[in-house]
Amino acid sequence: MNELTFTRSRTGLGYPQTVRLVRKAIDAALSAEGIEDPCAVEILLTDDETIHEINLEHRNVDRPTDVLSFPMNELVPGAFDPDLCEYDYERECILLGDMVISMERCAAQGEEFGHGYAHEVQYLAVHSTLHLLGYDHEDEGVQKQQMRRREKEIMKLLEKKI
Repeated sequence: MNELTFTRSRTGLGYPQTVRLVRKAIDAALSAEGIEDPCAVEILLTDDETIHEINLEHRNVDRPTDVLSFPMNELVPGAFDPDLCEYDYERECILLGDMVISMERCAAQGEEFGHGYAHEVQYLAVHSTLHLLGYDHEDEGVQKQQMRRREKEIMKLLEKKI
């Protein structure tokens, strides 16, 4: 079983179902990638102000964003190897890394894109999980296409489970 730790930067962020939705999305992404080993992910649910500060500090980007990912390992997309990962022997799980999700940006984008909060928060969790597993979209070529394809496939699996 995956060990997902949730923290909110302040009370009242997100909706009551947020933790359940994010947990389901992360579990679906790990399963779709064929990962059977227990994994640990730290998730910070925050607001635009805090994610802006984190984005500036870690990426030197002076604006808020929807999600940030901080992988613990350098992995090859689609070729998960647990032997290349940090491992927590006390908790007996692989340490994948951290994700930060802006609840404000998530709600706004869910409305803007017309698919609602639940879909958006799950998409952002899938997106971030794929980053923790080595996927990237910084180039406009093959890597981005590979990541977008996996996101769509995993979201389809999630929609069937809802």
